[in-house]
Amino acid sequence: MKRQNKRSAEVLRETKETRISLRLILEGSGRSRIETPIPFLNHMLELLTHHGSFDLSLKAEGDIDVGYHHTVEDIGICLGDAFSRCWGDLKHIRRYGSALLPMDESLVMAVVDISRRPHLSYGWKPRRVRLEGFDTALIKEFFQALVNRSAITLHLRVLAGENLHHIIEAMFKGFGRAVAEAGSLQDRGPSIRSSKGLL
Repeated sequence: MKRQNKRSAEVLRETKETRISLRLILEGSGRSRIETPIPFLNHMLELLTHHGSFDLSLKAEGDIDVGYHHTVEDIGICLGDAFSRCWGDLKHIRRYGSALLPMDESLVMAVVDISRRPHLSYGWKPRRVRLEGFDTALIKEFFQALVNRSAITLHLRVLAGENLHHIIEAMFKGFGRAVAEAGSLQDRGPSIRSSKGLL
């Protein structure tokens, strides 16, 4: 099984609340060009891209005068759509991926199943609502939107940590590594990683 072309996808989403353009290349080198009005999210997406070895170009505008929610959620939607398009019919993908990611005192586990059964298991309740002007509850909203549109199962577990920035950073890094592993191509075994023969 040989693939000559890099798997990539472009997504454009325009609503009354946001305008987002995104290009994702799975077999990349960790390069990112991210322009959104939310600096903290920009940083997290750069980390996700770097640790997943993707290439990501993203430009987003949103109604941040009423809050970050619409913009954060719609970016998750677009990134989820892009992953799904890159994976295509799911043939020859590894399907499962996991990462145990330390960030100083913090430790996060991320586990991905590209299953076409969207489910997010998110067992973290931050002790503080805001971090660097960002509502930490929106982290879950971002991953929920991404999970719904990419149709993956994602488990995120915070095993240790005190510093909120470190915990969230470990989440994005860990997810990047886990989803990269799950979506990677393999030569051996059945083309569809399911005993049913279909995902």
